[in-house]
Amino acid sequence: MKPILALLFLTGVLHAQPAAVAENSATVPVGKLEKDFYDWDKRHAEILAIKDRINPEIVLIGDSITHFWGGEPVEPKGNRGAQAWQDLFGERRVLNLGFGWDRTQNVLFRIQDGELDGLKPKLVVLHIGTNNLSTSKNAPTNTPEQVAEGIGAIITAVKKKCPDAKIVLMGVFPRGEKADNPFRAKISGINAILAKTHAAQPGVTYLDITEKFLNPDGSMSKEVMGDFLHPSAKGYAIWAEALKPHLPR
Repeated sequence: MKPILALLFLTGVLHAQPAAVAENSATVPVGKLEKDFYDWDKRHAEILAIKDRINPEIVLIGDSITHFWGGEPVEPKGNRGAQAWQDLFGERRVLNLGFGWDRTQNVLFRIQDGELDGLKPKLVVLHIGTNNLSTSKNAPTNTPEQVAEGIGAIITAVKKKCPDAKIVLMGVFPRGEKADNPFRAKISGINAILAKTHAAQPGVTYLDITEKFLNPDGSMSKEVMGDFLHPSAKGYAIWAEALKPHLPR
């Protein structure tokens, strides 16, 4: 070792640089990630075109679970909870911002790209996060902590765009037929963080209806969720009943 390098080493001038902190993909806005049954970009464009006409009193934000429920934009493969939608919302003006396969980062992009711009809803219902637990070539699996952070970022974005709206934050719905399905523990982890972090946040109501979807032994019935992920008509009726007390007067 040359004298000058030896001196720098001994005095501590040369030292290892700290490792970079890995970026949480759940908090980085991004557009379409996955190829699905519908045209993601077309749905986004349609929302931007109709949102001001609808002038929604209520906005639902989410993934395919929200996408398939009903309302506008109309989804030909959706309306799986049409009766529950009608029973809950009636003639209220509602905008459905559910996109199949969306993760938290997709929602952040859509909000950033204008889906809430100029809107003044009284209520925003947010249900997102289950797709962050899946891995694809386009996106890694996120930890419960990362998913909860992504959801928190969405709440911040919604408050910025719609400061007067009340937010109902749904606990992530259970998935998998049996109580020991690996997704169950991860989702419970997300929901525990959401309950602790957001339950007392001004303007946010945390609503976890996990148990309403499950049998006493923790199993899930196909009658409630046909594929053990997406609600059936009965599942949407359960969600609608839980939301009823939170609708604007």
